[in-house]
Amino acid sequence: MIYRILPIFFLFFSSFSSNNKAAAIAASSLSVVATETTSNLTAEAKAVTLYNSLDSNNLSLPKLESFTNALKGYYALQSKGAIKKNILTLIDFSLSSNTKRLWIIDLNNKTILFNSLVAHGRNTGNEFANSFSNAAESYKSSLGFYATGEVYQGKHGLSLRLDGLERGVNDNARARAVVMHGADYVAETFIHNNSRLGRSLGCPAIPMNMTKEIINTIKDKSCLYIYHPSLKTDEELKKVS
Repeated sequence: MIYRILPIFFLFFSSFSSNNKAAAIAASSLSVVATETTSNLTAEAKAVTLYNSLDSNNLSLPKLESFTNALKGYYALQSKGAIKKNILTLIDFSLSSNTKRLWIIDLNNKTILFNSLVAHGRNTGNEFANSFSNAAESYKSSLGFYATGEVYQGKHGLSLRLDGLERGVNDNARARAVVMHGADYVAETFIHNNSRLGRSLGCPAIPMNMTKEIINTIKDKSCLYIYHPSLKTDEELKKVS
């Protein structure tokens, strides 16, 4: 009799053990998902809290969406040691080039330092930016996260090299000579005469009268983020080198 019962017992025990393993795997998967969700919520909660506490310094604030994406990337890059300064530069290319769509934010003091006009590439669009590229000679802007590099004197005067940190998105920036520099076509007078801001060959060009201050503030490994809703930030962060 016992010989008949034992196989049933072992079958039951084996089934119970398998079910336990399946339950453990499922629980582990749920734990990972929960951790990732909590992490995202935490990053977004941090962004909202910081956004609401920003001192505008009598300047305008960026959109919360672009700021949140920028801050999430900033934290990711900071944790990898890719950036060294607590300065965040945000360029929002979803906005008209006729508006001040560049912000420089001191994250230590929670203060907007600068809010400025900034140009996009000539093949990226007219008043609005809508086409982007990482390719040489495209004369288009590249989106995503950058680390600011060294200062040098170039054909546009004082200029700042940029290192694109996203593979396939902007990592050709240095080879393409996509840099921050001043330009006389980045001015209210140009907008008045042409109904839109002037355009670069792909560089985020800024007003001549603000070039020295801005470049000296953000040089040497600070975070620069160029936002557009066509770029899915959470996906792109996985490509950050």
